[in-house]
Amino acid sequence: MAPIIGTGRITTRPIINEDGTPLDADRVSLHCDGVTPIDNDDVVDKKVLKWKLIIHQIGLDVVRTDRALEFYESEVNQGKLFDILAVYAWMDNDIGYVQGMNDICSPMVILLEHEADAFWCFERAMQRLRGNFRCTTSSIGVQSQLSTLSQIIRTIDPKLHQHLEDLDGGEYLFAFRMLMVLFRREFSFVDALYLWELMWAMEYNPNIFSLYEEPKPATDTSAAPIALNDKLLKQYGKFERKNVQTGCVDQQSALAVYLVASVLEAKNKKLLKEAKGLDDVVKILGETTKKLDAKKACTEALKIQKKYLLKQKQS
Repeated sequence: MAPIIGTGRITTRPIINEDGTPLDADRVSLHCDGVTPIDNDDVVDKKVLKWKLIIHQIGLDVVRTDRALEFYESEVNQGKLFDILAVYAWMDNDIGYVQGMNDICSPMVILLEHEADAFWCFERAMQRLRGNFRCTTSSIGVQSQLSTLSQIIRTIDPKLHQHLEDLDGGEYLFAFRMLMVLFRREFSFVDALYLWELMWAMEYNPNIFSLYEEPKPATDTSAAPIALNDKLLKQYGKFERKNVQTGCVDQQSALAVYLVASVLEAKNKKLLKEAKGLDDVVKILGETTKKLDAKKACTEALKIQKKYLLKQKQS
């Protein structure tokens, strides 16, 4: 449909107008798919229009992705990231492409030599993370996780929570980026990958792959809870096992939420003393960029989980 895909090149300029007509037919031939102009009554053409309108935004995000890494000094490598994101945007009819997906995809492009392997690895990761990118005019994808974060801080550190509430930060929107792109900006590249592997291993559930399949009918008895025993519990990751043992089945209580809580607790004194407004909160948390220790943060997150679940049980 857009010949630039697969050429190893990227574009950072819009390739069509809002009505679907090409902006520069000499630079990128857009008539090869027979769409000129878009017919608003044609579902396929609407999809083509939506996709082509986002192509240049993908290009703009690609050139900003992990710029400090030597890997992306190569236009060929930038082209791989561009291709994967563009194809994914076409395949995902619901969400398409949203800024931040480039941060999730980048490590897979770097680690996996073959573009196809990197694509399917990214696609599988997005089955787990795509809800983070589902945003509307009235809600954001990580809103439920932010609500859980608010509840956790309110329970384990009511003083800090009240201070944030007084600053009109009780919705914890300042933590939006951490959850959306899984700490890619807060930790170094290597630490972020370490953290991802640690999180996904600790959150492992033997039934996790069934969550990626199509929803089953309510009458399907295979969806019934599975009786747990010590042997089955040992198959769970450390974090998920604790949730199962305490009866915490909230899908929004991911380890990432407790990691954000650990970052807030690490900055507790400074937030209470220096934060006079939300701008100060953002500034203080911004000081953590690339400076956090993944292993320490995860250790503290598990301590917070244990403390929170204990208080919940006692209440």
